Amino acid sequence: MKLVECVPNFSEGQDKKVIEAIAEAVRSVSGVALLDVDPGAATNRTVYTFAGAPEAVLEAAWQAVRRGVELIDMRRHKGEHARQGACDVCPFVPISETSMEECVALSRKLAERVAAELELPVYLYAEAAARPERRKLPDIRKGEYEALPEKLKKPEWKPDFGPARFDAKSGVLTTGARGFLIAYNVNLNTQSVQLAKDIAFAIRESGRLKRDEKGNKVQGPDGKDLRVPGLFKSVQATGWMIPEYRRAQVTINILDLDAAPLHKVYDACCELAAKAGLRVTGSEVVGMVPRRVLLEAGRYFLRKQGQSLGVSDSELVTTAVQSLGLADVAPFDPKLKVIEERFRAPSPLADMSVKGFVEELASRSPAPGGGSVAALTGALGAGLCSMVCALTHEKKGFEAVKAEIEGAGVKSQEHLAALMRTVDEDTLAFNKLMDAFGMPKSDKDQAAARAKAIEKATKGATLEPLKVLELQLGVLDCAKTAAEKGNPNALSDAGVASLMARAAAQGAYYNVLINLASLKDKAWKTKTLQKANAALGAVRRKADKLDAFVLKKLRAGLK
Repeated sequence: MKLVECVPNFSEGQDKKVIEAIAEAVRSVSGVALLDVDPGAATNRTVYTFAGAPEAVLEAAWQAVRRGVELIDMRRHKGEHARQGACDVCPFVPISETSMEECVALSRKLAERVAAELELPVYLYAEAAARPERRKLPDIRKGEYEALPEKLKKPEWKPDFGPARFDAKSGVLTTGARGFLIAYNVNLNTQSVQLAKDIAFAIRESGRLKRDEKGNKVQGPDGKDLRVPGLFKSVQATGWMIPEYRRAQVTINILDLDAAPLHKVYDACCELAAKAGLRVTGSEVVGMVPRRVLLEAGRYFLRKQGQSLGVSDSELVTTAVQSLGLADVAPFDPKLKVIEERFRAPSPLADMSVKGFVEELASRSPAPGGGSVAALTGALGAGLCSMVCALTHEKKGFEAVKAEIEGAGVKSQEHLAALMRTVDEDTLAFNKLMDAFGMPKSDKDQAAARAKAIEKATKGATLEPLKVLELQLGVLDCAKTAAEKGNPNALSDAGVASLMARAAAQGAYYNVLINLASLKDKAWKTKTLQKANAALGAVRRKADKLDAFVLKKLRAGLK
């Protein structure tokens, strides 16, 4: 799932009609979810957060900027927050399956369109900055809106896009790309703000002022105060008191999750608190987080415990929530707090009970059918591989193969997740094919459009079982590791995993063949059949060897 987040800040936080009109402009774009609207009366500024597929997010950003420029008049704007435009800043943030480079490209496209259609000056900042002195937003915003008439006359402040001309009504737009920013609070068992600040000073990049033995500030040769740097780059932090919680917090902004992973920041706070005689009681995420933040935290804490990492994503998330104490002051529901969950495609078959699935399978409905069953069969095999690896990881006497077993367990979970998605995707592909057959065909044009749609849908329905077939090669590799290196008491489970993989591959192959039979694109048909034949042949060879190995071992146990 390719996901991008956009967080435009508009210079209006008081007029509810304007705030809602901009929100509605975002909502008007299909494929985009408006995650949050946060107006501030004192700052006279509203922060919008929305996410979706890259091109959809770009369109939503454009619609929002266009509406904001139409409705906001900077000549009447007053507020506590620094600003220099109707849409003051509009960053694009990669969330999943999207690179920073792609977000830079999105920001440039927005800049080009705003310059061309709205005739406004546009600056690029952060990762999209065209000049090093424009990387930081405060540097671009220096002097704010009031400085723009003179600023835009200077050659060094020529906009990256658009005219070097002051627009009194709308000001300028700054857009760019940056990493995900997490607002994060660590809770302490104290009401002392100073103790919370001491921890904040120790972890934040700017650290604390350097002082001598008498407590006086130490200055450098240039007369500036010296500082003792903190533990993490790209971290801002201070301490404050939350009356309703009756405790102090270390309040933190993490600007770069690679430089300062959330779980390491949390652990550092725990260590510093313990040295000060305090306890961290938990933490809270303000707003939403990408799933990877919790997955990385889950792996980190499992690794510290010496546990296997070959577990499901849901178990990793649960581990992270528990280890970070994210439900300390308020419930933490991943469905509400994890960005990707807002875009998760429904999986009606995979979410069924076993009984419900079998009953649906046995009904008159043609779907789910053999393709979904093949995917589920392969998932069962992957699940068995994961189980054997987990049982081996914790057992004494297997230290020499621990890393290899854990690797197989992690891979098993990846295959399991992919195959479970395909349980529904295969049926969805079949339904699309049925929809194509249901298209009208009363005249020549309709018949041609119907034939084209059927051909396209048939190819889609072929690729799903082909994916299932090819995934069994990885499942069999995991089963081989589990059988040869794993806990011998679970050898039969590894053997059944091999059988499931073989059955899944053969069943998927049948579905590939029946779909290929009706295709008219001979070149595509030939190429796909070759891939299917090669994959099935490889599956059979691997499965034959593994089955022989398992049978030999099991029969030896009878003697």
